[in-house]
Order: sequence, then C-alpha cells, then structure tokens
Amino acid sequence: MRTAGRPVVVLLSLATALALIGCTPTAGPLGTPSSPAPTGDASVAPPSGDATPGPTVSAGTTATAAPSSPATSPSAPGPTLTTATPTASPAPTGTIVVRAYFVLGNTGLVPVLRTIPATTGVASAAMRQLITGPAAGELAANPAIGSAVPASTRLLGLTIKNGVATVDLSSEFQAGYASSAPDARYGQVVYTLTQFATVKSVAFEFDGQPAGGIPGQRSAYQDQLLRAIFVDHPAWGAGAGNPVVVSGVANVFEAAFRVQVKDANGKVLADRPVMASCGTGCWGTFSVSVPYTVARAQWGTLRVFDLSAKDGSPIDVTEYPAWLTPAG
Repeated sequence: MRTAGRPVVVLLSLATALALIGCTPTAGPLGTPSSPAPTGDASVAPPSGDATPGPTVSAGTTATAAPSSPATSPSAPGPTLTTATPTASPAPTGTIVVRAYFVLGNTGLVPVLRTIPATTGVASAAMRQLITGPAAGELAANPAIGSAVPASTRLLGLTIKNGVATVDLSSEFQAGYASSAPDARYGQVVYTLTQFATVKSVAFEFDGQPAGGIPGQRSAYQDQLLRAIFVDHPAWGAGAGNPVVVSGVANVFEAAFRVQVKDANGKVLADRPVMASCGTGCWGTFSVSVPYTVARAQWGTLRVFDLSAKDGSPIDVTEYPAWLTPAG
C-alpha cells in the first residue's frame, strides 16, 4: 500500500538508547534535520563502506569472500557459486561487512551494516546480528531504528540449498504474533537472508518444525513494509563513496523521482532525476551514480523523494545519514 510520506529525517546520535531491542518503535515528531559537523580530525573513524556481502555456498553451509564494490542492482549483490560441497580451506581472518534489516520509525525496512569477524557462516552471522538488534546510536536516532524481531529469539539452524535458505528459529520469534499476514519481523529475516546471491527465497521453521504459508521472497513484503522509494544501497549511516551509487526499488508515479546529496550544513551538493524500471502501481528497480564535491570527509544526508502531482511539493521523502568523502 502506497501512502504519501512525511519527511523522514534521521539524526545520527551517540545518546542513550531510547527504545528496547525487539520492539517496533512508536511514531513521533521527526524533529529538525541535522548532521554532525564536518571534521578533519583523524581520530574520527569513518563508517564501513557499503560493500556487497561475499557469496554463499549452496550446500547447507555458507562461505565468504572479501567484500566487493557496491552492487549496481539490489537483485544482483554478488556472483553465484555452483560448488556442491565447499572444499577445506584455512580459517578466515580479518573482518567482513554484512547487512541487517531493521525498521525505521514506523515507515518500513532500512538496511544497516555490521562489521564482523570473518567467518565461513556469513548468512548465520548476519542472522545473529539481526537478532541482536539495533545499536544504541540507531535506537537513539530520530526517528529511531528498531526491530520487530523479539530479542529472545534463538537461531537454531540455517541451511542453503537450491536457492532456498531454510532458517530454524525458536518459538520466541512468534511471540505476540496473532495476525494472518506476516509482519515486519518476517520481512526483516527475508531481506537479511536474500542479500546473498545464492539465496532467492526463505523457508521458515520454528523449533525444527516447518512453517507453511509464510512468503519467502522480497517482493511479498514490498507493499506492506516499504515506503514508495526504498534505498537498499547505500545502507543507513554507511560510507557513501564518491560517486555514490544509489539503488533499490520504487513504486512512484510514472516511475520518476529524485535523489539528493546534502553536506553537513544541509547544502544540496547533487540533485539527480531517477527513473525506476516500473512505476504507477508496480515496483521497479533503480540504480543511479551520483557524483558530488566536498572539500573533506564529513557526515551528510542522502535524500530521496517524489514530487506531488498536485503542487510539486516533495512527498515520500526519506533522509538518512551518509559518510561523504572527496572524489578520487
């Protein structure tokens, strides 16, 4: 269901968490746009770049590779491996970046990045990050990033075979769920697992028992959980790169909308029209490369929005922080 959205502004904050992990945050005033001031302080660590997760091996286990550059399409985050059984290899070292999908205010899903120790069980690691829930700064953002996945949930098992990730969760996952339609918690799991190229859909089990009737594809959750313009790359609070590759899905009038990049003071650095592959009642993919100019690294804002056919005012607006860097 598509509705005209109020502007959404996310303030990156290190304040004390305002919500409890495992609960969907309530709606509230959005406040005034703001970002941390530009800084040249070398002690300010930039966030993780929005890297594509490594591939998974479809043999009941998962494997990882070094993160690659951002995907140009959310439907193709990495190469697909056809190896039936993973061969023995040295234990991975270093770190990798995975995505977990949480809930931004009450407006829909939002991807965030997690840098974790390198592992051969990448999909399981991503699920554990999802269950752990948002970080304190994400909970304290305005609007808050929350989760519909109960924090008491346990990951009991995960296998990937023939493009299907079968995830076994403890019964706590279903706590308080009484609707006949899947809610945000299922969408969070489906999006988190389908970030990997070898996962096309998700099958749910609870305490080892298969659960039928739960949609396992991303498309099943678009109208229920996403705003009219959903940005999958870059993730919330990620390093944007320069140019920033903005990609995702949209369902807007005549498939047309705009993307902007703003600096820490709110100045518009770039403003580009975007065309999705489908619109006016259907979800289409989009990907656009947006160069911008800044003198030094700083927190800025990525903004996507549609224009009202009635008066040309911005509608379906989503804004969240991005780490901007000089080109080159």
